[in-house]
Amino acid sequence: MNPPPSRRELPLIDLLQEQDRREIWKQVKEEHYRKGEYIFREGDRAEYFHILKEGTVKCVRATSAGKECTLKVLMPGDLFCCEAAVFDGGQHPGTAAPMGDVSILRLNKEQYFNILKKNPEAALEVIKYLGKRLTEVQERAKILALDRSDQRLASLLVGLAERIGVSEPQGIRLDVRLTRQDLADMVGITPETTIRIMSRFKQAKLVSGTAKQLMILDLPALRSFASDPSSVLP
Repeated sequence: MNPPPSRRELPLIDLLQEQDRREIWKQVKEEHYRKGEYIFREGDRAEYFHILKEGTVKCVRATSAGKECTLKVLMPGDLFCCEAAVFDGGQHPGTAAPMGDVSILRLNKEQYFNILKKNPEAALEVIKYLGKRLTEVQERAKILALDRSDQRLASLLVGLAERIGVSEPQGIRLDVRLTRQDLADMVGITPETTIRIMSRFKQAKLVSGTAKQLMILDLPALRSFASDPSSVLP
């Protein structure tokens, strides 16, 4: 298939040389899913690299009680579970669940690796990219371990605003429907704590609306609070 004309940068493909990119795009398959279906489930063998072309996807993981916990939300252009696909016999650490109608680009990892074997320079760049992804995971783990819960929630909202925010006269609208449970899961707090923190953010005029339709009113102030919680709220 031909690459989407308006696609965002796709590192695992864009790191290759032009001829190899053309060859890879011939192997890419596009698939469509709806809400209630699954792209893959936790524990499935990771045989493909997945790229989200259109729509929004939640990565969730089952708790010991059998409930689903939201790990992150994926946006168009995102490459997901690539770390699991790198290793032979690797399993998906979570379940990919569409939040609506989505289009997914799938690339067989063996076909990709065959091209890398012929292109050592690209292989080195891929290793660097995966190392960067691992560093980002470690940084998120550090934030969860060390930052206050209100800082973590502020950081999440800032990240969502920067990635999927839609500018409007009154502020930046988050173009995704999330529940309080989703927000709580992604920063490691309870829904009750999420409600209390969001109430404080609203009083400080940082945000407005509900979890399912959030508006960021003051992104610079929210970003400042995420790094220094004494800067805005008591």
